[in-house]
Amino acid sequence: MGEGPSHPPATSALTPTSPRLLDRVRAAIAVRHYSRRTEKAYVAWVRRFVLFHGKRHPDTMGGAEISGFVSSLATHGQVSASTQNQALSALVFLYREVLQREDVALDEIVRAKRSIRVPLVLSRVEVAAILDELRGLPWLMSALLYGSGLRLLECLRLRIKDVDLERRELVVRDGKGRKDRQTILPAKLVQPLREQIDRARRQHEADVAWGAGAVWLPTALDRKYPRAAWSWPWQWVFPATRLHRHRATGRTGRHHFHETALQRTFKQAVEATGMGKPASCHTLRHSFATHMLEDGYDIRTIQELLGHSDVATTMIYTHVLNRGARGVRSPLDLVPWGRPSGRE
Repeated sequence: MGEGPSHPPATSALTPTSPRLLDRVRAAIAVRHYSRRTEKAYVAWVRRFVLFHGKRHPDTMGGAEISGFVSSLATHGQVSASTQNQALSALVFLYREVLQREDVALDEIVRAKRSIRVPLVLSRVEVAAILDELRGLPWLMSALLYGSGLRLLECLRLRIKDVDLERRELVVRDGKGRKDRQTILPAKLVQPLREQIDRARRQHEADVAWGAGAVWLPTALDRKYPRAAWSWPWQWVFPATRLHRHRATGRTGRHHFHETALQRTFKQAVEATGMGKPASCHTLRHSFATHMLEDGYDIRTIQELLGHSDVATTMIYTHVLNRGARGVRSPLDLVPWGRPSGRE
């Protein structure tokens, strides 16, 4: 295929080499402490890129091949702008951080322009209707998503040490952008959350007595504090119902409650209300922000509670306040008339 002697064979990208390309990608991501989800996404896009070009090694390709792959996602795959940009980000990471190819003009590849979407927001009555359809853990977690403005995984990854029932505060660890923040704990959820923590404690004590009870710890804490994995403060507030064995450590413990289980139950609750809106768990976070604005809280306070880096991201909720489009009143509403006659 005309490669020089320094390049690997054309089909070597997905064949055993030392080290393999995808292992190099994973190692580069681990060094930078990117999230597990970022690792899975980037590895998947690199694999698709290689397969798209007939298993040619990326080191034998450049900007033209990257541009062709990304363009095909839009023209043939009809993916969204955010998905297209994620694929491009993965390939930029591959060429800059893994292959260290300075000769590839990555900055010249055009990124897709993302559409500005107004988020779906539920009314307070609609939130109450959905919560009325839920029971047990799904109810408590959904109430927290709305009452504290949490993202789905931020709620599921809460640990015992991050809940302050007395101060009515939650600490979100390693949120989006690898940032910690504090947010509010609704007074109505203090007692239900206390009861859930008591249940989790009893379950954890039973697991430890059985020889299990180890939880996953971030970064190098496992080596720094060898017994921390079994300690109560590090346990999940919402543990999974089943034990599992961690492949890396061989320890038996519980993962947190799985997000798909809550998403499925929440969807069923939305359908049961018959409201006709495609609401998801994340819709509760949008509703939290909008209702806080309606209650008169300033935009900076809401930005901190949500954990947005840029206040412009928070400002999108000013467009969905419960006062019509942009809070503007129609002149028809000011016309001095009685009840409409309904005449044709």
